Amino acid sequence: MSQYDYDLFTIGGGSGGVRAARFAGQTGARVGLAEKGDLGGTCVNVGCIPKKLMSYSAHFHEDFADSAGYGWTLNGKPSFDWSTLIANKDREIAHLNDIYQRLLDGANVSLHRGFATVEDAHTVNVDGQRFTARHILVATGGRPEKPDVPGRELGITSDDFFHLKALPKRAVVLGGGYIAVELASILNGLGSEVTLVYRRERLLRNMDADLGVHLADEMAKQGIRLVFNASIESIEAAQASEDSVKSVRLTNGEVLPAECVLFATGRTPNTTGLGLEQAGVVLEKNGAVQVNGDFESSVPSILAVGDVIDRVALTPVALAEAMVVVARLFGRGERSMSYANIPTAVFSHPNIGTVGLSEEEARKEVGEVKIFKTDFKPLKNTLSRNTGRTFMKLVVDGRTDRVLGVHMVGSDAGEVIQGFAVALQCGATKAQFDATIGIHPTSAEEFVTLRTPVA
Repeated sequence: MSQYDYDLFTIGGGSGGVRAARFAGQTGARVGLAEKGDLGGTCVNVGCIPKKLMSYSAHFHEDFADSAGYGWTLNGKPSFDWSTLIANKDREIAHLNDIYQRLLDGANVSLHRGFATVEDAHTVNVDGQRFTARHILVATGGRPEKPDVPGRELGITSDDFFHLKALPKRAVVLGGGYIAVELASILNGLGSEVTLVYRRERLLRNMDADLGVHLADEMAKQGIRLVFNASIESIEAAQASEDSVKSVRLTNGEVLPAECVLFATGRTPNTTGLGLEQAGVVLEKNGAVQVNGDFESSVPSILAVGDVIDRVALTPVALAEAMVVVARLFGRGERSMSYANIPTAVFSHPNIGTVGLSEEEARKEVGEVKIFKTDFKPLKNTLSRNTGRTFMKLVVDGRTDRVLGVHMVGSDAGEVIQGFAVALQCGATKAQFDATIGIHPTSAEEFVTLRTPVA
C-alpha cells in the first residue's frame, strides 16, 4: 500500500485542474480533486463560454440592421429580453458543469466539495478533512480585482456581469484590455449606452498597436463612447437603492450617470488563504505561484498550472500545461510547453484574432522587418451599407522572410487566425503565403494576396 491517500491531489476544478485530474486518472493513478464552486472554473462559468454566448446575442443587433440591404423586411422592431438570454445561458452552463462531473467520474477521480488548503508538502485539508498525496497540483486560477477608489463597492466585476438581473440603460466600463472591450461590446450590442474609460492612450496595449487603434475606431462607429487618458476618481449612489443610478466622477473632471459601473482592470492569481507560503511555496509579488519549467514550485511535490502561475492566462494554455504535468508525473515526460506563437482572439465587436509577434516586438527581436497591411470594407458590408471595416497585418522577418505575426480585426477573426497559427508554428515564409491560392471571395484571402510592404 502507498503511504499516501492519493498519487495526485488537485486543488481547483477549472480547465487546468480538471484536465490534469482526468488524464492522470486515466493512467490508473489515484486522483483527488477539491472544488468549492461550480466545475469548469472561470472559463465555463464566468468567462469564455458565457461571454461568447452573450456576444452571439449582441451581434444580432447588427445583423438585423444589415438584413434590410439584402431584401429582408422585419415585421416590427425586434425586441430583446435579458432574462431569456440569462436563463438560456445558465441552462447551458449547468449542462457543461454536468459534463465536467461525468468526465471526472469516468476517470475515477474523487471529487471533494469544499475549500482546500495546503498544510505541508504532501497534505491537503478540505474543510477539516485531511488527505495526503504524493503530488499536489494547485490550479485555482485567478479572480478579478476592483481598483481602490471611493465607492468601489458600487461597481461590479466580470464575475458579477453574467448574473446581472437586468440590462442597464447606461454603463461605464473601466479598462482597456480584452475583458473591457468584450463586455463593453456586448452591452452596446444589446442596447445599453456605453462609455469606456481607459487610463492610457490606446486599447489592448499588450497587442500590436494597430489592433487597438482600429478597434477603437470601429467601436466608436457602433456608438460606444471612448474616454482615454482618464480613470474613475469616485462613485456615489444617487439613491439608496442598490440598482439606482450611480454618479461616476472621472479624473478629467467629467461626471457620468450610470446604472452599471463595470471594473475590468485586471485579475489576480487566486492564492489567498491557500496556506502555500506557510508550506514553503514561494509566491511572486502579485500572489502567483513561482514555478520552474516542469511547473514545480519551490516545494517539488507541489506544482501549479494555469492563471495561478500568471504566465499566459488562456484556457488552452492551462490545458496544455496540465498535460505536460501529467506526462511528467505519470507518463514518459513526452510533452513540453512552448509559449511562442500562441494564438488568441478578442470577442469584441468586431472580433480580433492575433498570433505571433507584434510589430513592436519583432523590431526589438529581429531588427529588420517588413510590414504588410490592408484596411477594407468586407463584401458583406456593401449592400448593407454597414460602415465597418476589416484590418489585417503581417509582420515578416526582413532577413529570413519568415512570417512572425498575423493580426486581424474583423468578422470571425478568431476562426481565420486559428489556421494561420498552424502556418506560423511550421515556420511559414512570406513567399509560401504568396504561393498559397486564396479562397475567393473571403476576407481571409487577403492574407495571401498582400504584396507590397508599407513604407
